[in-house]
Amino acid sequence: MKQVAFLFPGQGAQYTGMGKDFYDTYKESREVFELASDILSLDMTKLIFEEDERLHITEYTQAAMVTTMTAMLMAMKEKNITPAVCAGLSLGEYVALYQSKVLSLKDVIYLVRKRGIYMQEAVPVSVGTMAAVLGLNNELVEEICANTEGIVTVANYNCPGQIVISGENTAVEAAKISLEKAGAKRVLPLNVSGPFHSPMLLPAGEKLRKELEKIAINDPAIPYVANTTAEYITSKELIIDSLSAQVSSSVRWQQSVEKMIANGITTFVEIGPGKTLSSFVKKIDRTMQVINIEKIEDLDKLDVL
Repeated sequence: MKQVAFLFPGQGAQYTGMGKDFYDTYKESREVFELASDILSLDMTKLIFEEDERLHITEYTQAAMVTTMTAMLMAMKEKNITPAVCAGLSLGEYVALYQSKVLSLKDVIYLVRKRGIYMQEAVPVSVGTMAAVLGLNNELVEEICANTEGIVTVANYNCPGQIVISGENTAVEAAKISLEKAGAKRVLPLNVSGPFHSPMLLPAGEKLRKELEKIAINDPAIPYVANTTAEYITSKELIIDSLSAQVSSSVRWQQSVEKMIANGITTFVEIGPGKTLSSFVKKIDRTMQVINIEKIEDLDKLDVL
């Protein structure tokens, strides 16, 4: 029996029309869109399926992504596959928590909308930014960030040779110059609306904690791996701390995948728009089987499991 992990991507993978074939075909998928629309008093089909600039604004993006990924997940139920573990990159961690039965879908949708608003409020637009660093090892990037004046830190450890930094505009630009001098192949500015996963987002995490303390949180029925620690979480006591810290802490994605592989996972199923996480997994370990679920026809790929 293959050991399967379900993976859920984060903000940045969104595009107009994502998930529409699932919405058109599966009643369970439509119900997710309807639930999200009701909870948020927002027409999710208009936001996601029509050209709408709000789709790329954080407070809307997060709800749109979670709605789409969960709608795809509902359609997968007919395949009757139970993962051994779940994980999600940043925002995607919330869908992993739904799959693990830690949070209800209603609470997930509510939380991610609040999360998006709090993240956007924490730092005015154009005050902070992020950049992808290609071709340097983790330790060197960490050292350069630590020695740069201002706020700049590692936001994401994606895969070998690909790290994302985040912080104040001037600090990120200064770090970029140092990183290129140190031999980085490229340092690419990212088109984002804030310095996510940096200490500048601490106020958002504090507000999010208050929201998390209001809702029902269950022990995971399926283990999941937390972004902040790259460790398996099996009790609800650790979840509030992990999620509230996540918005201002580094996402240890490479380490999370390595942890799952070390625990016997042989197949990764990425559920959501794009193939970013599938690409990361292959760069971490080429021997892994990777399946991406983005369109209805992709569901047939699951027959090999």
